[in-house]
Amino acid sequence: MRYNPLGKTDLKVSAICLGTMTFGSDQSEADAFEQMDYAVEQGVNFLDGAEMYPIPTSPRYQGRNETIIGNWLKARKNREQMVVATKVTGPGEMVSYIRPDMALDRRNIREAVTNSLKRLQTDYIDLYQIHWPDRAANFFGQLNYQHQPEKDGTPLLETLEVMNELVQEGLIRHVGLSNETAWGTMKFLQLAEQHELPKCVSVQNPFNLLNRSVEVGLTEVLHREGVSLLPYSPLGFGVLSGKYLAGAQPEDGRLTRYPVFARYINEQGQLATQAYVELARQHGIDPATMALAWVNSRDFVSSNIIGASNLTQLKTNIDSLSVGLSAELLAAIDEIHIRFPNPCP
Repeated sequence: MRYNPLGKTDLKVSAICLGTMTFGSDQSEADAFEQMDYAVEQGVNFLDGAEMYPIPTSPRYQGRNETIIGNWLKARKNREQMVVATKVTGPGEMVSYIRPDMALDRRNIREAVTNSLKRLQTDYIDLYQIHWPDRAANFFGQLNYQHQPEKDGTPLLETLEVMNELVQEGLIRHVGLSNETAWGTMKFLQLAEQHELPKCVSVQNPFNLLNRSVEVGLTEVLHREGVSLLPYSPLGFGVLSGKYLAGAQPEDGRLTRYPVFARYINEQGQLATQAYVELARQHGIDPATMALAWVNSRDFVSSNIIGASNLTQLKTNIDSLSVGLSAELLAAIDEIHIRFPNPCP
């Protein structure tokens, strides 16, 4: 296993992070324990959750991923060896059941972190992330930014001040962003410097062969400011494995069960996926392995957040770290990207 610094911190995180988005719904506690045990055996020390998980979020299951992580940490007695990340939920209709008047203000963040700590059965969270902005911005597949200042929610400074309180109290160690833009990332960094508040050390955004939009503006910020990218959906909900090509709907596929997440199977996305799958097979590489290995190879990525429906998938995903891509193959990947630029943002 390879380990990388998390931003400019002294934390070293494994180059593969185990995402827990399905723990508690699709994955039972026993299944989740098996996955975490195997991941740790392979050197993974980084777990990522969220208070709204599992996905799709619902009042029935909400928070179970953190509960399962907490039960596992207690059973394995390995809290000090693990880097645990979770997220406070942003506002929105789909999560309005979590708390009244959802926002990224003091009341909401305080309540969220208290509940997460209780479920995780720990005294501190290593990386506490803002799940998405409290303003109108381009995230979750939105394009063509429309300026809507009337939808600005909690001021960024207030959010950061609350995070500072949590750091000072020892409840969290570091602050991270998620589904954030280049402007939002720079603004948080600017406010932190101006007011001597914690600097955000990471941004967790979607990043894969079908969605390289972070490269347009955000990666310059990451490089220049020493902030880590933690990519999620590196396989585009499994689409880059090729299993949904030609309209296929495998019974075990998450997109088969949850078609609402179909942003990666639009027409251009399917054409791009076909090209990537054919390229991988021409080079004798499993398409999913190639897609993951490409993400792993990016120098602004500190840890690639993978998820798996079963242990077999998990083994394949972790093994991608040992796969190198030739200069010829990387060039061919870029040629496909030029033909199909960011078909599934």
